[in-house]
Amino acid sequence: MSRGSRPRFVRNQKNTPRGSTPPTVTDPPPSPGEWGACQFCGVANPPNATKCVICGADHPLRPAELPNAPRSVRRRIRLTGWLRSFIIIVVIVGLAYTLAGVILSGPPNVADPLTTAAMYAIGPGNTTVISGEISGGDFVIGNWTAVNPPGSNVSIVVYNQTQWSNYLSGTLPGTPQWTNSGGTSGRIVYSAPVTDNYYFIIGNPYPLSSHLVIDVYVVTEYQSNVADDGFG
Repeated sequence: MSRGSRPRFVRNQKNTPRGSTPPTVTDPPPSPGEWGACQFCGVANPPNATKCVICGADHPLRPAELPNAPRSVRRRIRLTGWLRSFIIIVVIVGLAYTLAGVILSGPPNVADPLTTAAMYAIGPGNTTVISGEISGGDFVIGNWTAVNPPGSNVSIVVYNQTQWSNYLSGTLPGTPQWTNSGGTSGRIVYSAPVTDNYYFIIGNPYPLSSHLVIDVYVVTEYQSNVADDGFG
């Protein structure tokens, strides 16, 4: 050091310890009540789930972890969310369309029990019954045909509710409301005088000893008479 020169102050530089690494940025700890999203399938997972409940992938991402996730993972989760929302919207629109159709179309049309078309196999001495309510003034039309054996006779009578109850109990039902004239085929035309339950009894008049089963085809149709309500 030369005379007259001042000593210089030199600050000692801090040396970085060998083997040390710079601090890393870690995700904040997730809230214990936050739901996560699977990194693979994007399905929502309950809080504190360590694996996806659907596909089993590890570590579902919480909302606070999502910004630091790889771009492909974020894209997959967003796409899954959009797809799920789209499906929900489609379902809601479909249900709304269905309900609107039901409301606009009104109640369903239920076939009247007296509007029928069927083949009946009736054993000797047995009957089959077509029944339903007829409003006063309305009527039932139709026809019958003995299909097999050809030329077989068929009996048809119509009873009201009181007569039907007597018929079941073994009491004479009285004069039928309507009866056919026998034969192998014919038309049914009956108009109800008052509102009541009516029973169209189609029978095989042959005795049990004949062992004759008749196949009868019967068609009936209920028709409303708006000009006559039965109380005129």
